[in-house]
This record gives sequence, C-alpha cells and structure tokens, in this order.
Amino acid sequence: MSRAQSRSREADYYIALSGNPNVGKSTLFNALTGLRQHTGNWTGKTVGLASGNFDSKGKQIEVTDLPGAYSLTAFSGEEAVTRDYLQSSNYDCVVIVLDSGILERNLSFALQVLAIAPKAVVCLNLYDESQRRGIFIDEKALSNELGVPVVKTCATKKRGLKELKNAVCGVCSGKIKCNTAKNLYSLNPESYEQISSSISKRCREICSACQHIEGENNFDRRNRRLDRLLTSKAFGIPVMLCLFGLLFWITAIGANYPSEFLSFAFGEIKQVLYRTFDYLNISPFLTGLLIDGVYTTLSWVVAVMLPPMAIFFPLFSLIEDSGYLPRIAFNLDKFFSKCGAHGKQSLTMAMGIGCNACGVTGCRILENKRDRLTAILTNNIMPCNGRFPILIAMIMMFFAGSSFGFSGSAITAVLLVLIICACVLFTLFVSKLLSVTLLKGETPGFALELPPYRRPQVLKTIISSIRDRTLFVLGRAVIVAAPAGAVIWLSANINIGDFSILKYCTDFLDPIGRFMGLDGVILMAFILGFPANETVIPIIIMSYMASGTLVEYTSYEQLLILFTSNGWTITTAVCMIIFTVLHFPCSTTCLTIKKETGSHKWTFLSVVIPTVLGIILCILTSSVMRLFGA
Repeated sequence: MSRAQSRSREADYYIALSGNPNVGKSTLFNALTGLRQHTGNWTGKTVGLASGNFDSKGKQIEVTDLPGAYSLTAFSGEEAVTRDYLQSSNYDCVVIVLDSGILERNLSFALQVLAIAPKAVVCLNLYDESQRRGIFIDEKALSNELGVPVVKTCATKKRGLKELKNAVCGVCSGKIKCNTAKNLYSLNPESYEQISSSISKRCREICSACQHIEGENNFDRRNRRLDRLLTSKAFGIPVMLCLFGLLFWITAIGANYPSEFLSFAFGEIKQVLYRTFDYLNISPFLTGLLIDGVYTTLSWVVAVMLPPMAIFFPLFSLIEDSGYLPRIAFNLDKFFSKCGAHGKQSLTMAMGIGCNACGVTGCRILENKRDRLTAILTNNIMPCNGRFPILIAMIMMFFAGSSFGFSGSAITAVLLVLIICACVLFTLFVSKLLSVTLLKGETPGFALELPPYRRPQVLKTIISSIRDRTLFVLGRAVIVAAPAGAVIWLSANINIGDFSILKYCTDFLDPIGRFMGLDGVILMAFILGFPANETVIPIIIMSYMASGTLVEYTSYEQLLILFTSNGWTITTAVCMIIFTVLHFPCSTTCLTIKKETGSHKWTFLSVVIPTVLGIILCILTSSVMRLFGA
C-alpha cells in the first residue's frame, strides 16, 4: 500500500504534475483546477508547491504542481523538491508533461521519472503548436514505447483535458495498467549522469518510432528571425531598453489616475472614521494612533503601491509568457560572467524590479549556492515597486519640467531607464566584488533553453498576475505597514520636553545627512520607512510640516515648494535618488532573505552592502556637485 493510500484521505486520488520548465505545466494545472488552488511549502524546504482539486468520474482528485526540473540529479532546490516528492511515493499517479514540439529533449526527464514512478500518464502538451510547425506524434506508438498512457492536450485552449482526466482515473484505479519496467530502469536516480548517453540514445529511438516531421515552416523561421533581432549584439540590448522604457512609461502614465482616485476615496473614508470616533467618544490619543497613524499609513501604501503594481506586474508577466525573458538573460550573460556571476542572475534582477522579495525568492533558479548568494545579496540594488514613487517624484519635480521640451511622463520614463541601467552596473560591480572576496569560486557554465515565442493569454495572465503577484506583495506590505504607522505616529506625537521623539531623532541625524547631501529628516524617513518604502515621502512631509500625522500632497508643484523651502537643491534630489536605490532592503525583503539563506550573517550583509555603497556614493556626489556650485 502506498503512503498516499495509507494516510487519512481527503481526496480519492493524489496525483503530481512534473516536467521540464516551459512546457505549459502550470497552465495545465490551472486548467485542471480552476480557482480551487492553494500553495504550501514542501517539508523542510522553502520551495512552494501549488495544489488544487478537480473531479472526474465521481472521484475527487488532488493534484500537486511540482517545480519544473530538467533532471532528477537535483542541481537546484526545485529539482531536489521534485526528486524527493517523486521518491516519496506520496501519490497515486504522476502526470509527466512534455512539449510536443521538443519531444526528444523532454523525453530524457520523462524516462528518469518513469524509473521511479510505477504509475504515470504522459501528457503531450502544446500539440496544436507542434502541428503548426509540421511535427506530428503518434501517441499510441509513444505509449507502446513508454509503457504508460499518452494523451495529447492543449492546456491554453482546454483541449484534451477530459481524456487526460479519464486516463489519470484509469491509472489510479488500476483499470489501466502501466509497464514502466520495459524502459531502462531499475536504476538509482543518482547514477543518471553515468548513463546519460544511454538515455539520449533511447530518446532518439523513441522519437524515430513515433515522431514525423514535415520539413520547416513559418513558425520556426519566425522564431529565428526574432532571435536574430532580439539576441543580436547590435540590437539585443537597445530593444530591451526600449521595451522597459515603454513599460515604465505605461506604468507611470496609467498609475496616476487610479492613485488619485484611491487617495480621494481613502480621504473620504478617513472623514467618516473621524466622525464615527467622535460619535463614540473615542479618546484623542486612540483616534490619532488608529486613524492618523495606522489607517493613514495603510491607505498611503495601498493608494501609492497598488496602481503601479496592478499595471507593472501584468505587463511584466505578459513579457515573461511571450518567451522574451530568457533572451534578456542570454544578452546579459556575458556581462555577468565577466563579473564572476551567473547569467540567470539577470532574470532574478528583473524580478526585483517588481518586488525585491519576489526577486530573492526567484534566486532559487540558481543551482550553485555561491551564485545564489551573489544574486540574493545584490537583488536589492534594483529599485522595487515601492521605491518607484520616490524616484518618479524626484524626477517630476527637479528634472521633468516643461523647459525640457518633452512631456513629463516621457522624460520620466527615459530617466527611469537610465536609473535602471545604473542599477545594473552597480549590480555587476558588487557581484564582481563579492566574487573576489566573500564568495570566491568558479561560476559553472550557463546552459539556457530559449523557448519558442508564444502569444500570451492576455486575460488569464492579467488575472493570475494580479492575484499571485500584485495582491500577494500588497498583502505583505500592508501587514508590516500597520504597525509601522503606529510607530511613526507615536514618534511624532510623544514629546520629551519641548520636542517630539521624531524631532530629536532628525536633529541627531542632521549632520550625517547633510554630509551625504541630504538632511536628518530624509534619513529618519528612510529608517521609519523600513517596513514600506512608500511611506518615505509622507514621513518627510509630516516632519517638515510638524503636523504629527502623515500628510498627503496634491501636486508635485506644491511638494516642490515645500521641499525647496526646507533647503532642497538639485544636489539633494540627486542624492535622494542615489539613496533611494542604494539603501537597506525593506522588512519584507529582509525576512525573505533570512528565510531563503537561513542565515543572520547573509541577511545582515544584504542590509550593509547597499547601504554603505549608497552612503559613499552620496558623499562623493554631493562633494563634487558642491565643488561645481550645484
């Protein structure tokens, strides 16, 4: 009796989805389960496993979406989780998902899974795409070769799902017999590297027996033409910069209106709360703490953070689903390899633009611990979504005026791209520094699969991105923003003598801040903004106005007047941009780093490295600009 049969069962059958990355496994999982999903961690690991349910022939089936893997030799954490799960026998059947267009490449992993999975179903996904490319597969012949049922599916269009469910139920119930022993393998998975040539030979034999290719078609020619443009030395990086510039421009333009609406709506709710607290005769202290502190901070985080995330993450996901992100890694690999880092770090770096916590989690794709730590320690150098409002405010106030002859949004997008380019250079510099100091060692070769370009499923991608990324990140920010709001309000409203705690702190930090081209108020705002970077500018406004509560600003013109009246210059704005990019990670990212590394040491270094770099760069910049009278 399997472990799945012996445990207390909530479902009738338990199955697992396995396969290489980029075979449509997650799309198939979503098509099977719909919204009946949840995510948890594999025991003792930080890798998330998505689970869901579906019904078939009156049976309740729970399916677990295993991380994509190329091999069961477990180079990465994800591959280790997949191997351990498959070896646990904690399931009734494994569905091995293959990309019909690259059958021979995918079969290597399938044969490894069949060596340890007595019951399995092979899913030939993306078969409609492969047929357009002139690739035809005889599923009956393939079933005879592998000894398990084979079903063709197109998960994006939900074709073949009924047949797949029937095959799974048949295998789980024992009505369909599997004969995996006919393949190679009563072999230990740890020895697969020694028999790789045998597996490759067997893959070719299987393909010759069941696959027919009718020449080359427009699909392959289109992919090659796009790759000649998007991965070329002349156009690869310029196209990437233009694409991200467009992405930032759309985000900057589109986020303004919903942010204004949310700010207005939260302001109206705030007035209702004031009247309600007054009617209930709540004490002024609690009113200030809960409304001016907690609620105002939460509303700021949501109003400022939600709109750009709701635009940026879906657009980024569409780019990701199109197959373009691996091309970015390909273009940047030579730069990272020269700095002693891994090409895949460019992908985690791109994730950090949306959210550094997500970027740190994405570092799991790096197999080598040294490379993974390098990526984690440098991920915070990329400005996350919470820091973009600060950067945009600085650019709009000091650099994107009408005298430039461009629209404010266009010049903002261009300058944001330049800032991102500078951040990439800083990332490369710190990666090189780490490779010759704390993290010495050789970087392994970078084998990168370039998947075919695909037309993204726009609606599904937008919905899943908002649900899995936008709301997830926003939820974590809200959790830390609530207590932060209370601390901010208390520090501004508890007086010692004639001044508040906040005033004492800003005065203490002022000499250090001015040496950096900033001031004490700015430094204190970054410290209090540790839980959520979105609160930095509101804290600065509150401190300058001595209002005791976070204050909203209605326009950049009004904000510019307030800042310049408190001594801000171009030098202050430039140093503010530098320190916004190069300072300690937010609390959510720090917790994620601790969880991923399991070490206080690396978490501490992830805080120290960008902060020290930012302080040094601010001091040098302010000194040079003062020298030239700026």
